[in-house]
Amino acid sequence: MALEMKVPSPGESITEVEIAQWLVEDGDYVEKDQAIAEVDSDKATLELPAEASGIITLKAEEGDAVAVGEVVCLIDTDAAKPEGDSSGDKEEQKEEKAEPKKEAPSKSSTPEQAQDKKTYASGSPSPAAKKTLDEKGIDAKDVKGTGRDGRITKEDAVNAQPSMGTPGTGSRGESRSKMSMLRRKVAERLVSVKNETAMLTTFNEVDMTPIFDLRSKYKEDFKAKHGVSLGFMSFFTLACVRALEMYPAVNSMIDGKEMVSYDFKDISIAVSGPKGLMVPVIRNAENLSFRGVESEVKRLALRARDGQITVDEMTGGTFTITNGGVFGSMLSTPIINPPQSAILGMHNIVERPIVRDGGIAIAPIMYVALSYDHRIIDGKESVGFLVAVKEALENPEELLMDNNVLKALEL
Repeated sequence: MALEMKVPSPGESITEVEIAQWLVEDGDYVEKDQAIAEVDSDKATLELPAEASGIITLKAEEGDAVAVGEVVCLIDTDAAKPEGDSSGDKEEQKEEKAEPKKEAPSKSSTPEQAQDKKTYASGSPSPAAKKTLDEKGIDAKDVKGTGRDGRITKEDAVNAQPSMGTPGTGSRGESRSKMSMLRRKVAERLVSVKNETAMLTTFNEVDMTPIFDLRSKYKEDFKAKHGVSLGFMSFFTLACVRALEMYPAVNSMIDGKEMVSYDFKDISIAVSGPKGLMVPVIRNAENLSFRGVESEVKRLALRARDGQITVDEMTGGTFTITNGGVFGSMLSTPIINPPQSAILGMHNIVERPIVRDGGIAIAPIMYVALSYDHRIIDGKESVGFLVAVKEALENPEELLMDNNVLKALEL
């Protein structure tokens, strides 16, 4: 019996997916629930598990866009599992198929030059001239000879200069690869944000000394008790939750001619995955403690890294935090994650001279940026929001921990 495997719906509003990669080959024996393919939707990359055990027949190629509900493979459930492993033969076949691609096009150059020559000497360099041209990386055909019958003399070679368009002697290869459906969708969304929103960015700086001191004092006990590290993300998430309470317009978005405001804080966290940037959501962050935020950040980051993140885990956020500092960024203007209206950008932490108590001190400073949609968020609210984040981060014991560090960290 041949079982038809159809593309399941990866989420609401998604009508087609793209076969990113087959994890098996035509004619392979697959086990039930074995991952047989990776499929890209416009929101995530998901694995496609086999619905039964048997011999598989592929009905779609890598890179094909297939509609939800369309048959992508057949599984012969009556086929017996073969004995032994034929993977070695398949690897040899792959190598044999790959060999014909190594064809080097090399037809022109000398015949054309021969047709253009008026005499044997025309355009030909003397031995001394040839040596000079080789050292300078200049082709003889780009030099006009002034010697007898147009021969290129040593003086011609010495005076020759490469043209601005003359390529050097290094590699000038290029490669092309098809963008995944997820990457194409991200590109479309980013362009639409730039074109359809009145996006502005405001900046500030944060003295991270108080957070450094707290982490240095409690991070070992925190990790020993909770199994997760006390990182910066919990401080920033809870600081944003507090600021969103103070400035609800930042926790809003436009829907047609209406502004929709939320009484919950679903914080999207931008993380780098194997298929590009992904933005899983921490639900109801206002109800989470430091331990709760750090546990959820770790869980979502691991799922994104392993390609297991689902569409539902990446939709519905009301505000986004992105950390370009992990890649070394000093300052940037993050792009709003639609349909949200604001995004906070974190950056690297660098020791800088600051004025403290009337004197110069060295402190770990982070520049922060808030990009926002000016259509519903005014300058007063955007600046006030970022100042509120700064105040909470520079005075976390009072504003984020209610002056009880041990209780806040559940130690």
